Amino acid sequence: MSNYAAIMPALERIEIQDAGEPVAGPRDAIVQIEAVGVCGSDTAYFTVGRIGDWVVDGPIILGHECAGQVIAIGAEVTGVSVGDRVAIEPGKPCRDCRECMAGRYHLCPDLVFFATPPHGGSLVQRMAIDERQLFPIPAHMSYEEGALCEPLSVGIWACHRAHLEAGDRVLVTGAGPVGLLAAQAARAFGAGEVTVTDVADFRLGLARDLGFAVEKAGEGTSRDFDVLLECSGAPNALADGLWRLRANGRAAMVGMPKQDVSLALSRLNVNELTISLVNRYSHTWPMAIELVASGRVDVASLVTHRFPLDQAADAILLAKHVPDSVKAIISPQRLSGA
Repeated sequence: MSNYAAIMPALERIEIQDAGEPVAGPRDAIVQIEAVGVCGSDTAYFTVGRIGDWVVDGPIILGHECAGQVIAIGAEVTGVSVGDRVAIEPGKPCRDCRECMAGRYHLCPDLVFFATPPHGGSLVQRMAIDERQLFPIPAHMSYEEGALCEPLSVGIWACHRAHLEAGDRVLVTGAGPVGLLAAQAARAFGAGEVTVTDVADFRLGLARDLGFAVEKAGEGTSRDFDVLLECSGAPNALADGLWRLRANGRAAMVGMPKQDVSLALSRLNVNELTISLVNRYSHTWPMAIELVASGRVDVASLVTHRFPLDQAADAILLAKHVPDSVKAIISPQRLSGA
């Protein structure tokens, strides 16, 4: 039986190939991948071949937002069983270094992260995955919702890094998937008011439908927010957003600009602002699953397009060709015409 994967052999090319049958180690489970969300990082690797210091230097399988079903387990697996439907945390730390031992496993220098060169990702029909990366989801949660626990985890971690407190007034810059999920996480954590900004009317409409106040990016003037969650990556978004914080305001920078950011620190420091950077997440999957399962966060409404495995290239380039799109989901078990 073939184990088909969407392999990227060169920039802007995807080929469907047999990746070979995965072999489970003692603490691994074999997972049949049912849903994979497309992230901006997938698009960057596909079109440019690098993100910062991570450079694609050979064939690679993309995809890291994923969920599936356990179909086999290794001899020492105790945390999951065959038949479990699972959301998948895409990073595997060493668990022995200083950062791992301190609980900051997402900062492990030897972290193996799906679809981050040289490591392959989840656009494949079956994978062997460490059981500690697998989190069972309830029967009423779809695989798509399970996959989107990954970008939701980014939003949860952004709120954590910004030390969000109940009653805070929150400004979210950028109404892409992470921005919309960060806004929902902030509301679930007790934010008193959440305002979302973007340049795109379509995305602002989605934010409004989710119950948030919205502003066109660059047009807001109020300066009474407690927390800024910068999720756009726009060159001036962080600097402009910081001016809108009250004294003792806190900011978390999630979006990654393509160039260095200039901040007027000599003028901003009078308000004693705190700026935190966000690098993925840690210990967030149980919370993400609970927020989705309970209905407090709606991830399903972000899915605007769905693709079979052999149309992965179209899914990865969707945002470039279809402005009124938010999240594409690829189904590895589906092939066109099959």
